[in-house]
Amino acid sequence: MRKIKADKRQIGHDVRMDLVSSPPSRWVFVIDDDEAVRQSLEFALDVAGFVVETFASGEAVLKRAPPDGPLCVLIDERLPGISGLETLHRLRALHGQVPALLVTTHPPLSLRHAAAKEGTPILEKPLLAEHLIAAINAQLGDVG
Repeated sequence: MRKIKADKRQIGHDVRMDLVSSPPSRWVFVIDDDEAVRQSLEFALDVAGFVVETFASGEAVLKRAPPDGPLCVLIDERLPGISGLETLHRLRALHGQVPALLVTTHPPLSLRHAAAKEGTPILEKPLLAEHLIAAINAQLGDVG
């Protein structure tokens, strides 16, 4: 076994530089009442490097303070209680213009218009991981 000798001052310096220059974590809040969907999305987004937090309802996410760092909300339209779009409207009233993606199947024209008015793109199920990740990155832009 070969021993590698390293200067501790240099190692410490490198670690400090990494901490200082690291971009903030990029967060995704996943709101869906289907536990299997939440788990699947959490896994795919975690593998892609996002910090993921999941919620089963709109009411649950409204109780959560925004994280430190860029956030994108991925929200199902059809939730028990308040709808995804209504949740997003309330979330933005509390925390400002939060980037978001609305997820649904076969969105009616009225929902498309309402989402467009909110400035929120709609993603139709089933979701493909690479399209989802690209959409989230587009929403977050160059933040982080």
